[in-house]
Amino acid sequence: MKQIILSFAMAALVASGAIAQQGPAKPAAAPQAQAKAGAAITFDATEHNFGDIAQGDVVEHTFTFTNTGTQPLIIDRVDVTCGCTTRAWTKEPVMPGKTGFVTAKYNSTGRMGQQKKAITIHSNATNGASYVYIVTNIKEKPSSTAKTQ
Repeated sequence: MKQIILSFAMAALVASGAIAQQGPAKPAAAPQAQAKAGAAITFDATEHNFGDIAQGDVVEHTFTFTNTGTQPLIIDRVDVTCGCTTRAWTKEPVMPGKTGFVTAKYNSTGRMGQQKKAITIHSNATNGASYVYIVTNIKEKPSSTAKTQ
C-alpha cells in the first residue's frame, strides 16, 4: 500500500515538474483589436514658456494640434483659469489628419512672479478633455524715467 501511494506521489511530482518546464500556455489567437473609432486630439506641444516678461506685458501663443482619429474633431469650448487669459480656437470641424489651433493671450497686469495657467480644451475626442499650459515669470516693470544725480 505504501508503495502505491509513494508511486502516485512520485508520478504527481514528476508531472508537475514537467508542466513547470513547459512555461505558460499561449492564449488562443484573438482577433486584432480594432482602432477605436472617433476623433483624437494630439498637440505638437502642451506647454509654452514665455520666460521673463515685465508686469503689464501681454503675450500670446498658438498651440497647434492634429486630429489623429478617424472622425471629424469638434471643439465645444475652451476654458481658462482666470480673466487674465483669453482664448481663440478652430471653430469648424477638423477632419482626420488635419490640423487646428488653440490660441492663448495672457495679460500680466497686476501679477508678479512665476505663473502657470491651464487651458482646458473640451471636444468630442475619445481621449477626453485636453490641457495645454502657458508659463511665465513676471518681473517688475522697469521705471521709464531713471533717476539722475
